[in-house]
Amino acid sequence: MKKQFKTVKSSRISISQLMLPSHSNFSGKIHGGYILSLMDQIAFACASKYSGNYCVTASVDTVDFLHPIEVGELVIMKACVNYVGRSSMVVGIRVESEHIQTGKSKHCNSSYFTMVAKDENGQNTEVPGLILTNGDEVRRFYNCIQQIEARKTRNRHELEFDYLSETALKNLENYNVKIEMKER
Repeated sequence: MKKQFKTVKSSRISISQLMLPSHSNFSGKIHGGYILSLMDQIAFACASKYSGNYCVTASVDTVDFLHPIEVGELVIMKACVNYVGRSSMVVGIRVESEHIQTGKSKHCNSSYFTMVAKDENGQNTEVPGLILTNGDEVRRFYNCIQQIEARKTRNRHELEFDYLSETALKNLENYNVKIEMKER
């Protein structure tokens, strides 16, 4: 069977939603958890549209909340597939909010969700290859490769850290921590 390829453009999706008082936290700003939920929904829709399969969230890369979102603002989320592996896809999401009366918009956050395509039996299934058509798409694909490698390095480091080592514990004294381990 011949390998199928699709363009990044074929994965693009956007949603808009008015932020209501029921979406706000105790300080009157839109709750970050609510925004994360919307981001997960758009990541699912984007990955499923691209792959043609049901998809699940495997991981979420850094989410930095750059600006608060106010009640009454319109939130616009844009997503596209930036990278594909065998069964996984990295979906880039950009979140903006727009003040309805002034039209002023602000970039609130961006994040990368790793989604995995599943077949009808719940098993990982192959996704189409990705056709890159411009410099931004190539840059995003390359950045995903770098993020994946950094995650692997970080995971290896976490496995290798010897918390019983005198040297490792001595190095931690440079931080705002007090170690009171009863047993070593």
